[in-house]
Amino acid sequence: MRDQAPFWLDPRDPPTAFPPVEYALRDPDGLLAIGGDLAPERLLAAYRRGIFPWYSEGQPILWWSPDPRWVLFPPELHLSRSLRKRLRSGRFEVTLDQSFDAVVEACRQPRPDGSGTWITDAMRDAYCRLHALGHAHSAETWRDGRLVGGLYGVAIGRVFFGESMFARESDASKVAFARLVRQLHAWGFALIDCQVHTEHLARFGARPIARHRFIQLLDEHSRRPGVAGPWRLETRVPDAE
Repeated sequence: MRDQAPFWLDPRDPPTAFPPVEYALRDPDGLLAIGGDLAPERLLAAYRRGIFPWYSEGQPILWWSPDPRWVLFPPELHLSRSLRKRLRSGRFEVTLDQSFDAVVEACRQPRPDGSGTWITDAMRDAYCRLHALGHAHSAETWRDGRLVGGLYGVAIGRVFFGESMFARESDASKVAFARLVRQLHAWGFALIDCQVHTEHLARFGARPIARHRFIQLLDEHSRRPGVAGPWRLETRVPDAE
């Protein structure tokens, strides 16, 4: 391992062999380490430390911990008037953990703007393994029996780490996200990690907090008992207030 960021990880290194997040680069923001592998033990060790993988096909595995960190506190969820109307309309059905593999596969497809995907074959396989082990979960949006939107992420204790979402119809991913956040709130989840800024999540109420504060919250709430899977959406959780 080098003595400054980005640190080099060997796949033979212990899963916990990550440097302190304070060593992450400022430019590019949050780059901490390169290499290692995507074994479940290493991925979970990374998330518990506020680190996540993000890289493109042809690159080595890149590990990040940006500062500030964008998060959504479930009680602060903001729903636009149009989205509340969509939720009340009953146009979509939302489920949890019904089609995890299909959600990941849909998320990794090229975007309409022509941009590529960061969800490589190795990343897809790694998160599907985490799902099989009960650590990764999905929310699906359906219309007339067709999967039209959804998202997936990782849960540790009472913290959910969002990874990616997709939509094949307008508002489909927003509906899945809104219903999932409401369910996580009902289960006592304290924090949803959004990683970095996007206008999409900012409109839901996501905001930046200092990395050291994120790590404090993560340390506190990831130690709490989690919610056993497979997850199911509880009917007592309202679509919209």
